[in-house]
Amino acid sequence: MSPSSTTGSAVDGIKGKVVAITGASSGIGEATARLLAERGAAVVLGARRTERLDALAREIRDAGGRSAVRATDVTRAADLEALVALAVEEFGRLDVLVGNAGISRIGPVADGDLAGWSAMIDVNVRGVLHGIAAALPVFRRQGRGHLVTTVSTSGLKIVPTQAVYAGTKNAVRTLLEGLRQESTDGVLRTTSISPGFVRTELVGSIEDPAVRAEAEQRMATIGIAPEAVARAIAFAIEQPDNVEIGDLTIRPTVQN
Repeated sequence: MSPSSTTGSAVDGIKGKVVAITGASSGIGEATARLLAERGAAVVLGARRTERLDALAREIRDAGGRSAVRATDVTRAADLEALVALAVEEFGRLDVLVGNAGISRIGPVADGDLAGWSAMIDVNVRGVLHGIAAALPVFRRQGRGHLVTTVSTSGLKIVPTQAVYAGTKNAVRTLLEGLRQESTDGVLRTTSISPGFVRTELVGSIEDPAVRAEAEQRMATIGIAPEAVARAIAFAIEQPDNVEIGDLTIRPTVQN
């Protein structure tokens, strides 16, 4: 089907789509994999913790869904290429790449956490670029594809201790908008998802014990379930091919 044949087609929605997800071993990635599989998508799961991926894949298959697993470190371009290749090998194509892997090293800029800054750039920025580089040739060959990427409300409201983390997320937001403007031929859709406080393991990557404890307390108090973000991702994916949901912000109603 050509990109112009976009309304009312059999491929609209989620059922039958092939979706690769990074950071799929927990949190938003895991919730997204479960939801999309329940709604009929084949899910290709990528993360470093393969034992969790294997368990999730078994649950999906036991429930009648389709899934495949590839150990994926997003800082390695070859791993993203292998994840995309697995989708094509197992299911014939790749319709959506959900770039969800991310880490947070929160602290004042004055701390000079060079190692933490480098780690965030490697995962949050280079990891997304590696996924784009791996998926775009497949999308172009197919005549259709969708990049859904998790950014953050930290990039929308800049607060102390999150400057570099927010910078990585805003770099990705800028990157996706530039890519969108370069891709108005109807082949590629891009979606940025900006979650606020969500009950995930992200705060576990914060090394400062006091900052981590504060973040954990706030997350426990007001954080929303990762399934809420998964539903937003599903909403963007299920749109007809000629409809692009560019940006979605999902936060607790009490988050300031």
